[in-house]
Amino acid sequence: MKFMKLGSRPDTFYTSEAVRSVSSEVSSDLIIQVKGSRYLLHKFPLLSKCLRLQRLCSEYAESSQHQIIQLHDFPSGVEAFELCAKFCYGITITLSAHNIVAARCAAEYLQMTEDVEKGNLIYKLEVFFNSCILHGWRDSIATLQSTKAFPLWSEDLGITGRCIDAIASKVLTHPSKVSLSHSYSRRGRDDMSCNGAESLRHGKPGNKGWWAEDIAELGIDLFWRTMIGIKSGGRIPSNLIGDALKIYAAKWLPNISKNGYSKQAASTSDSDSDCGNDLTSKHRLILETIVSLVPVEKGATSSSFLLKLLKAANILNASSSSKMELAKRVGLQLEEATVGDLLIPSVPHEAKGTRYDVDIVMTILEQFKLQGQSPPTSPPRSKLGNFQRRRSRSAENIDFEFQESRRSSSASHSSKLKVAKLVDVYLQEVGRDVNLPLAKFIAIAEALPEFARHDHDDLYRAIDIYLKAHPDLNKSERKRLCRILDCKKLSMEACMHAAQNELLPLRVVVQVLFFEQARAAMAGGKVTDLPSNIRALLASHDIDPTRPPPPLSASSIIPADDQWSVSGLKSPKSKMSTLRMKLEEDDDLDDNGIGRSSRLKALCLLPTRPKRMLSKLWSNNRSSTTASEKN
Repeated sequence: MKFMKLGSRPDTFYTSEAVRSVSSEVSSDLIIQVKGSRYLLHKFPLLSKCLRLQRLCSEYAESSQHQIIQLHDFPSGVEAFELCAKFCYGITITLSAHNIVAARCAAEYLQMTEDVEKGNLIYKLEVFFNSCILHGWRDSIATLQSTKAFPLWSEDLGITGRCIDAIASKVLTHPSKVSLSHSYSRRGRDDMSCNGAESLRHGKPGNKGWWAEDIAELGIDLFWRTMIGIKSGGRIPSNLIGDALKIYAAKWLPNISKNGYSKQAASTSDSDSDCGNDLTSKHRLILETIVSLVPVEKGATSSSFLLKLLKAANILNASSSSKMELAKRVGLQLEEATVGDLLIPSVPHEAKGTRYDVDIVMTILEQFKLQGQSPPTSPPRSKLGNFQRRRSRSAENIDFEFQESRRSSSASHSSKLKVAKLVDVYLQEVGRDVNLPLAKFIAIAEALPEFARHDHDDLYRAIDIYLKAHPDLNKSERKRLCRILDCKKLSMEACMHAAQNELLPLRVVVQVLFFEQARAAMAGGKVTDLPSNIRALLASHDIDPTRPPPPLSASSIIPADDQWSVSGLKSPKSKMSTLRMKLEEDDDLDDNGIGRSSRLKALCLLPTRPKRMLSKLWSNNRSSTTASEKN
């Protein structure tokens, strides 16, 4: 830390009966009242350097032996006034980054300018500030922090702006060329005196983001102005800006847990409500300021960090514009998120009823869809006739750009596949909420295009969880829910589970059995043996007979209670009883207008080889019917 010493006389100030005086053979003739403290001083040394004191003393009668000067609006504390007084007496004073702002404001108030005396205090402070303080990294930060006590004076004197410009310029400069002085992130010493003394220096940093931890010590207003200066330079990568914001948020924002509460919030809830409200307002201001500083470039900040900010925004009741901005940024890189990141707690003071805020997730999905582009079409081929023509360099460039656009489209398609998997697992988590409306569940499931899901196993698992958590759904609501399910995209295990799922509508169970048996027959090499009505029905549902059923997707995070159990399918009786129960339950026509009898007739036309689910089912049905007739 750099410092400067002025004056050569020893300190002769002392305190007597709560009054500060200076030892001198000459009796004091000036009383100055500063911030509740009284000083017995002498006119000659002070008036010769302080223009304001000259003017105040001229207003009193010369006959008064002791003139009392009241400095009610003195900007700094008594320490700064005493420092200026000692300078007038020639007593040694030490200036550093910690007291230069207070001394500069006090000197400005007392008008210790060059017009009064050459080499006055203001001049010396400016020389030290410009030549030493602004050249050191840690000195600039410490000085900037000290301006919080005198914001208006610091702004008027240009101290705040010059410190911010100096810090920003050092961030934009290579670290090896920066005089670091002392840094919180490095336990070294670098004390340098502008009078010539110099102590041991530590090594220079090599990390590009070496400045982020020290910047995080600033208050939110100064941090915002400093980051704006750094970003305006245009030389710092956006990911380093994002890292600096992440460090600052980790230091100043409360830790939001999964259920929406933090340790800090819990501790303040028991304290005074006004204090808690002030703390919440402070955190809200910090959050909204950080959001305004997030770089626009994709990938500058991780999706996890953005979603943590969004969780905090919900808890702190941040502005809707901040929430929308975060939702847009998350939507640009939603494929990087995890299910835990998307579980955003609902606002406690809003009686939504749901545990998690599914509306903001829907907004994120809408923003994600906005960035999707249709797959590029192939470039038009020029008709060259029967002769060959040499390709120009511009044509090669066009082909290169086309290939790049195809790669970009492939990446977009891949992100949609990842997001679809993410959404399905997310639905499994929020589907357990008994207060989650059916319309919101369906809206989230239908937010992505059909091609984004290679299989519907995870979606079926989410539907099954929702049906278990909402047993009061009527028949029409269950049908509406199951319309989002494509039975053709279910694996064998999912089909076996759906066949004995008593919560599903009959139409879904019949479709599952039908499509699985049809695929099994195709896979057994009996494609030509299928009846014409079955082939027509397959074609109407866009079934690819040659494609095997998709594999079961992994879902390791589902609790054991929600895992599928297919042990009951080993017994044809359980399968038959399930279907018989559903046939008795659903006597009316389904949504497609196909009657139960016509559907059973179509199913009975299925081939018997290879014998899979329906073949076992029908054989068991016939045997049970024959036994009943004999009895």
